[in-house]
Amino acid sequence: MDTDIIEMGSISSRGQIAIPSEIRRELGLEEGSKVVFTVKNNAVIMKKVTAASFDELAIPFTDAKKKIREDEVTDLIHKLRREKKI
Repeated sequence: MDTDIIEMGSISSRGQIAIPSEIRRELGLEEGSKVVFTVKNNAVIMKKVTAASFDELAIPFTDAKKKIREDEVTDLIHKLRREKKI
């Protein structure tokens, strides 16, 4: 991306927000595309999930010493978030 794009949106009553079309085009986001949200310094950062970024996100899970079941994923995410805050 050569230039910064600044667009404004609003949050629906269900907590949903539409990504402005110019930003969707710039990032190549289509229906079904995956994104990840991060909060840093009182700002929400949204990043398109690609194969490379997914591998980066999966590191804590692949480094786990034991195999986890699907129903344990949410608890592991919360645990990792608590540990990061310390």
